[in-house]
Amino acid sequence: MSVIAIRNGSLTLATVPETFTSSVLSLEEVNSILKWWRENPMRVPLISKVTINISVGGASERLDKAARLLEQLTGQKPSIRRARKTIREFGISRRQPIAAIVTLRGQRALEFLKRALYAVNNTLKLSSFDEYGNISFGIKEHLLLPGVRYDPDIGIFGMDVAVTIEKPGFRIVKRRIKKVSSIPHRHRVRKEESILLLEILFSARISR
Repeated sequence: MSVIAIRNGSLTLATVPETFTSSVLSLEEVNSILKWWRENPMRVPLISKVTINISVGGASERLDKAARLLEQLTGQKPSIRRARKTIREFGISRRQPIAAIVTLRGQRALEFLKRALYAVNNTLKLSSFDEYGNISFGIKEHLLLPGVRYDPDIGIFGMDVAVTIEKPGFRIVKRRIKKVSSIPHRHRVRKEESILLLEILFSARISR
């Protein structure tokens, strides 16, 4: 039986295990987190989205190829991001298209994240996790993704992958109607929770 469940477009644990051996967390830390999760399902973190970004600077032809590549890899049409300010050293002007980005949820997020982790040997650096449990890591070449072949018409691209982790109900700080200014600190995802979630869901290894 899979340990991964897809609920409301987010990835989470199908069941919280009784115990688990972490690559970086102590047994005491792991047991404390698992007990905390089992006491209330609203405490179990969710992978709400996976964002893939390919930045090419001001090269319009490469940007077109990057967008085509992202659509091939994800099955979803990317959006184009523009520069917020002029950077003369890099020949970039304000509002100039510089990157292609795709945001995945649900099954597509699950499938891509598995492939992305394979491309980095299923190993993430501890520094890839921020204090709110979100994760960012890079893939040097898209050819490292399983099942991808070299296409001379597209070339080779690196990409950045960002994984957004939240807890159920966190969206109330983002909604437009009856938006709240903050939520209790205890309902934010801690780095240790995010580490444990990735280890359980994807058998990821964390290196210091």
